[in-house]
Amino acid sequence: MTLIEVLVAILILSFGLLGFVGLQARAIQFSVGAEDSTRAALLANEIVTTLELNQTVTPPAADYSAWQSRVSDPTVAGLANGAGVVTPNVGTGTATITITWLPPSAAVGATSNRYTTQFVLAQ
Repeated sequence: MTLIEVLVAILILSFGLLGFVGLQARAIQFSVGAEDSTRAALLANEIVTTLELNQTVTPPAADYSAWQSRVSDPTVAGLANGAGVVTPNVGTGTATITITWLPPSAAVGATSNRYTTQFVLAQ
């Protein structure tokens, strides 16, 4: 009888540990997602600073190209499978900055993550 009690206790402990491992895996996944979102916000802020310094909603071609390269290169603080687009609207003095990325751990066919912000040129 004692052997059965020990086996049941080990079974309950095993399920508890398995649940804890699953919880830890999800926590890591959420942490990586938050890090990617923060990185996207910093990259968007970088191009907004360029627009503000040049007092335009259309970024200079060389700066825009360099920024797009940084967005897509995870080795230099970019995002995996990242792409950055600035859509200027000269008539209203605004620009929409959109950064999309797909984490390497994403499942096949998963939708990409997106960070969008809008810049308004102060006149």
